[in-house]
Amino acid sequence: LRVPFYAVGNNINTVLQFKGGASTFVTLMQYTYTLQEINTAAAAFWQQYKQYRVFALHGQMGAGKTTFVHALCQHLNISSPVSSPTFSIINEYEGNNLVVYHIDLYRLQNEEEAIRAGIEDCLYSQHICLIEWPERIPHLFAEDTLHLYIESLNNTTRTLRVGNK
Repeated sequence: LRVPFYAVGNNINTVLQFKGGASTFVTLMQYTYTLQEINTAAAAFWQQYKQYRVFALHGQMGAGKTTFVHALCQHLNISSPVSSPTFSIINEYEGNNLVVYHIDLYRLQNEEEAIRAGIEDCLYSQHICLIEWPERIPHLFAEDTLHLYIESLNNTTRTLRVGNK
């Protein structure tokens, strides 16, 4: 059973998508937002998925992964400055009794490099981990990793899809 869904502006739809047997399903959220609505999107996302700790952000270069991370950290009242960790690989932010690891794997070649960079320590720290370019280390993620797919629809509009695979 595949249930069609679509979200525009401040509308959020949650759907159950059945895969294989009747007992296997993936809960998805899809949210379409403009840059002016990104803070609302981040708040809605966090409200629904705050029980997770590891978030894998998929998307093309320029899709808005870092911008979404910035909006999410703003929602979480992170006091540290939020910036792209493209060259540092890992940025650590603190605030509101939280530690957030913002990880950018774009420059890494393989999982061995990720382990040497300390990525595994972050993933299993029980702190919030926001990982850009997760396809670089697919075997290091635990089953309970939440995957976010950000797609650019045009210069000002993005779609965020959420699922556990």
